[in-house]
Amino acid sequence: MRIGVFDSGYGGLTILKALRKELSEYDFLYLGDNARAPYGTRSFDVVYEYTLQAVKCLMERGCDLIVLACNTASAKALRSIQQNDLPIIGSDKRVLGVVRPTVEVIDQYTKSRKVGILATEGTVASRSYSIEIGKLAPDIEVYEQACPMWVPLIENNEWSDVGADYFIKKYTSELMMRCSDIDIVVLGCTHYPIIKKKIENALPKGVKVLEQGEIVAKSLKDYLMRHKNIEERCSKNGKIEFLTTESEEKFRKAALNFVGMEINPIKINL
Repeated sequence: MRIGVFDSGYGGLTILKALRKELSEYDFLYLGDNARAPYGTRSFDVVYEYTLQAVKCLMERGCDLIVLACNTASAKALRSIQQNDLPIIGSDKRVLGVVRPTVEVIDQYTKSRKVGILATEGTVASRSYSIEIGKLAPDIEVYEQACPMWVPLIENNEWSDVGADYFIKKYTSELMMRCSDIDIVVLGCTHYPIIKKKIENALPKGVKVLEQGEIVAKSLKDYLMRHKNIEERCSKNGKIEFLTTESEEKFRKAALNFVGMEINPIKINL
């Protein structure tokens, strides 16, 4: 059994990179729905439909454990899939997200108890971070800022251009104007680590930027330790395969920015 990793595009590759570092002996199958990306501006129903299609696709290929390495999918589709679909598809299968593991560690970092979230419009609209943080640490104030231009800039490899700096400064400034005491900013989209340095430079000194890769990787490692019945079914050959719904060549070139290695993706239809 391979561990499935799904994202609407390339962003999940930042999660996969961290997973491979933490769990190098395991086999992974990555699926990027690049043809229909981005998910951030789509409705709840559409994100749920697309995500469920991807989950079923990965399960048909032997992935009984899947990580939704996409904040929008985790926010808009995960709960419905866990509660409504998995009991029908198979009680021995698991689908995990990236929001909850991130939320679980925020309390360790913030001293001001003021936290900022930079994310897609879809994730912000879901209020997933505010809701989950409220459950675990109700004294923390959460400020969520939508950054609709960031994913298109990253997906089109224009994030290093001067024009991208304008939008990075725009959204970080809007966030800090709402609360100047924010001391932790969570990158609530798996694309954003690509522009982490620019985000850090745009924020006031002393504000810590938290990305999800290492957090999710450690959380999955802990999950496997606690669920031996699942862990023992995982194949361990250190192999990884890539699927995309877009052009293989386009995916191959973009992947270099995210994982820094040559890959050979296979194109599929969902």
